[in-house]
Amino acid sequence: METTTPVAAVGPVDPVAAELGEELVRFFRLMQAKRQRSRDENGGDAALLAVLVRCGPRRATDLAGDAHLDLSTVSRQVRSLVERGLVERTPDPDDRRGALLTVSPAGLAAFDAFREQRNRELSTLLENWTGEDRHELVRLLSRLNDEFARRHFAEQGAAK
Repeated sequence: METTTPVAAVGPVDPVAAELGEELVRFFRLMQAKRQRSRDENGGDAALLAVLVRCGPRRATDLAGDAHLDLSTVSRQVRSLVERGLVERTPDPDDRRGALLTVSPAGLAAFDAFREQRNRELSTLLENWTGEDRHELVRLLSRLNDEFARRHFAEQGAAK
């Protein structure tokens, strides 16, 4: 029989935090349903290409960490990206036993297409929102992401 450790109570939960949690779960479920409906198998491509475009050449282990994905998943996806010419593998100049992954020109074009499609879809979703509401959403989501990242990296550092 599997036992679970109860989560320690640290005080009352802010009702707004509970509402936010519910809305985030709803949002991610809707995104997952959309992805399944469209049978979009390029979501992983877009995520890995985005890291390589933003951060430059990476070893597979670093790419997995930067993308917050399991190395075995990234290895499979990278193999496919390389086979399709979207990513290039080159020897790591710091350690010739390893390889650096770099986005190819075709990969950059694919990334641009993914980003353009995403931006068009978001524009459609927000077309009935005021400019002020759009800016406020971006401001607050950015703030939430910054806080989440700060906490994540602080906890990650404490775990080492």
